[in-house]
Amino acid sequence: MTLELAGVGAYAPQTYVTAETIREAWGQFGGDGIQQTSVTGADEDTLTMGYEAATRALSAADIDAEAVTTLIFGTTTPPNEEESATARLASFLGLTDDVATTQLTGSANAGVNGLTLGLDAGPGETVLVVASDAPLGAPDSDVEHAAGAGAAAVVLSEGGTAVVTDRATHTATYPGTRFRPAGESETRSLGVTQYDRQAYRETVSGAVSELGADTDVDAAAVGGPDGKLPYRATSELGVDAETIQAGATVHELGDTGAAMPLLGLAKALDNGADHILVVGYGSGSKATAAVIDGSVPTESDRDGTVELSYGEYLRIRGVVTPGEPDGGGAYVSVPSWRRTLPQRHRLVAGQCAACESLAFPPEGACSSCGTLDSYELVALPGTGTVEAATVIGQGGAPPEFVEQQARDGSYVSAVVALDGPDGGTVSAPMQVVDTDEKPAIGDALTATIRRVYTQEGVTRYGTKMRPADNGR
Repeated sequence: MTLELAGVGAYAPQTYVTAETIREAWGQFGGDGIQQTSVTGADEDTLTMGYEAATRALSAADIDAEAVTTLIFGTTTPPNEEESATARLASFLGLTDDVATTQLTGSANAGVNGLTLGLDAGPGETVLVVASDAPLGAPDSDVEHAAGAGAAAVVLSEGGTAVVTDRATHTATYPGTRFRPAGESETRSLGVTQYDRQAYRETVSGAVSELGADTDVDAAAVGGPDGKLPYRATSELGVDAETIQAGATVHELGDTGAAMPLLGLAKALDNGADHILVVGYGSGSKATAAVIDGSVPTESDRDGTVELSYGEYLRIRGVVTPGEPDGGGAYVSVPSWRRTLPQRHRLVAGQCAACESLAFPPEGACSSCGTLDSYELVALPGTGTVEAATVIGQGGAPPEFVEQQARDGSYVSAVVALDGPDGGTVSAPMQVVDTDEKPAIGDALTATIRRVYTQEGVTRYGTKMRPADNGR
């Protein structure tokens, strides 16, 4: 018995750049079939996007994070080449300490591969599959022109509302179609057009041909490095262009790597499809195909709302920014930071045993009754309202936030009245993201996870707030 799909979540950053903007800057645009590409914010990466998608999938499935027994994370662009990203993602989400984790990387096939791997968990298991990616290429390359950013997540459990009726994989040796050498951040392609097309068609058709299930589907969510290759393989996939369009996000988000097929799955489900072909493709080459039957609850946030100029695009990508100034900023050691992860990742506060007032962080004397260090730990729900706010303009940021400001511009700092789990509030200073305007006192906010800053090569992640209704 295999597990079933219980919920799907999708996320893409709010900032994007159009193909026309890139074309004006370079005189050409190498992202075939792409109109615009999503771009990570200065404090976003594949981990923070994965968190966004995962929280939406868990909400759609109506499953608590503590129920997850296995976490699978797929990406070609993990924050670090050596270090498990799943440990941090599990902490962000509040998964239990004994959760089993797997990280898949090195191939854009990792998302669909993770989905099929999760299906084989044992009876009674609940699996969270997260695919998140943000490819990077040389500024003048076709890879960079096509590169987007986004994440998708799927919850697998017994009693889900959709089933994978069949799955298959196919591997064919095609070196040089797309690769990132060891120690480099930019992905390359040799750009041999006919060779790349042959590799793609042979690999994806090999996986689909091995499926025993009916592939006369409502939508096909197909991975690929640009917006045209899937359409060039319609005969091999056994579908028409309209069916691929029904599961395509590449035209609006760009090449989202390992996340692309699962983002397409979310789109197809959002639009009412209930018989869907999902195909992952990774250069080298390997493809994984699956057929999904049934409707699944979804929560998606995929629409970009802030268009970037080319200069803003270069800044937010970190291509033309100075880095942290000499001397650095306020130093917090990694061991000290780790001790506060429950507060920084999950807003764990203290409730005074004597008077039930909240304290954040949960230490010292109660501000209401003076009782010393007598707190019961409680997780705040991640909502709140603005008590005071200011905009930190250029030159006003502490040194550790200079790089963020150079990439993303002015940012909002606020005192937020964080809601308690049973009424009451507790105040805390927070950055407010996804807005350039100072929020008004009383505006509603909700929590998210973002990069805070990087020191000693180690990125600190923590809670920031975003407008509860930011139009996305």
